[in-house]
Amino acid sequence: MGKLVVTEFMSLDGVMEDSGGAEEYEHGGWTFQFDRGPDGDKFKLDELMAADAQLLGRRTYDGFAKAWPTMEGSEFAEKMNAMPKFVVSQTLRDPTWNNTTVIGIDDVASLKERFEGDVLVAGSAELAQGLMARGLVDELRLMVFPVVLGSGKRLFADGAQRHDFTVVETNQTGAVVTLVLRRA
Repeated sequence: MGKLVVTEFMSLDGVMEDSGGAEEYEHGGWTFQFDRGPDGDKFKLDELMAADAQLLGRRTYDGFAKAWPTMEGSEFAEKMNAMPKFVVSQTLRDPTWNNTTVIGIDDVASLKERFEGDVLVAGSAELAQGLMARGLVDELRLMVFPVVLGSGKRLFADGAQRHDFTVVETNQTGAVVTLVLRRA
């Protein structure tokens, strides 16, 4: 049985919005101001290689589907483009990125039974919050960047219910800190 793993770039104040700068967020691209070092790059590559599938929300899917199919020649890009992708959406009808299936939120639990490796959720703030609320998240992998943004979408929304996690791993990789936490 696989694990559902939420992986995020996050500021010190919990903002995860537009870390790559592809949206219209006032602080977009904030992660590029910091070097995550070779160990940070390895952390992300190892994480992707351990995954059997990706689970995305609609907006994250749209951004990924626009960028990743044009990227070639790296182990990371090849895996991103080849692996099965599942999009939780009520509006997406004809996904254009190869190996993409549209599902409903109630179908997510069965993905963990379908795959042996990780099912990786990147970005997708609303989806990640919904998965947390349903108790479906097995692990959090966070790259915490040394910046306070002051506003933006947060992984942990105000009013969210309590969820306990156990710290499994902490590392400094370049200017960032990686945290791996498992559901307690």
